[in-house]
Amino acid sequence: MEHKILRVGISVGDLNGVSMEIIIRTLMEKDLMQLCTPVVYASSKVATFHKKAIGANDFNFSITSDAGNIKAKHPNLVTVWDEDITLELGKETEIAGAYALRSLEAACADLKAGKIDVLVTAPLNKHNIKIEGKTFTGHTQFLHDYFDASNHLMLLVGENMRIATLTEHIPLSKVAQSITTNQIIDKVKLLHKTLTKDFGIRKPKIAVLGLNPHNGDGGLIGDEEQKIIAPAIKKLQDEQLLVYGPYPADGFFGKLQFKQFDAVVSMYHDQGLSPFKALEFETGVNFTAGLNVVRTSPDHGVAYDIAGHGKAETSSFKNAIFLAIDIFRKRHEYETLTSDPLKITPQRKERA
Repeated sequence: MEHKILRVGISVGDLNGVSMEIIIRTLMEKDLMQLCTPVVYASSKVATFHKKAIGANDFNFSITSDAGNIKAKHPNLVTVWDEDITLELGKETEIAGAYALRSLEAACADLKAGKIDVLVTAPLNKHNIKIEGKTFTGHTQFLHDYFDASNHLMLLVGENMRIATLTEHIPLSKVAQSITTNQIIDKVKLLHKTLTKDFGIRKPKIAVLGLNPHNGDGGLIGDEEQKIIAPAIKKLQDEQLLVYGPYPADGFFGKLQFKQFDAVVSMYHDQGLSPFKALEFETGVNFTAGLNVVRTSPDHGVAYDIAGHGKAETSSFKNAIFLAIDIFRKRHEYETLTSDPLKITPQRKERA
């Protein structure tokens, strides 16, 4: 089946970090233009600044003020602002944060309006983003609110594992009190849905990690496994979902048990992201499950220390583009199948 060339919107991220560099260096690969039409939200002056910084003077965007007038199979830049701004590579500044937010808002508006098909967000710094009356905690919560999602899930996707986090950016001291049986049930059901709908896995097999060391040692060092986590798993199994656990995190990853599952649910941020980044740091992708749109991002930060040096790794950003395209197509196939089962035959793609 021939696929249409998707319009991949790209928010520019922190202008003083590596975001614009990885965007430019990725889009310099002409083969990528056979898969998508990139649409970057920034300004031509910012693009010129970063092109000079990394010696990419021969690379050019097609400049437009409206994503409705982009050039197919060519790198495009939608002008979000025209004014000169001060860029200071490697520094956290309020200016960089303000324009990162403007880029993100413009890209989200076009995604909601259907002018782009998917969104890839380049890394920003949550500490220099200011929104009146709100605390900016990152892309995930911003997108949840912007697209009126009822629930969402941060899902890290790599070549060898998929890891979801039950809780996200909260202090470790608040994790235990934040976990409930119903929350686990809701998040696992959302994960099951996204594995089926967005990844084409017919009967996903999901592992759930425990919270305490050694699963609490029978209650000696914590009873959340017995009172909260295990009952949630039992309820999910009663509904015929292939959900197993809870597993002690150290042995689970040490014995490579994650290879037996389509996805893993961690109880808190570092429990899941530490092993994920140890194995998938240069290639991993962050996907926001639960939105009615497709959004991915590279699994790394702004990297101020190497900004402008032309040596930032582009694999994660490139994979974010590939994954966004793949999820968009999988979702379309799923919706076509569920509306008319005779139209296509789904492919079974499950982990061994």
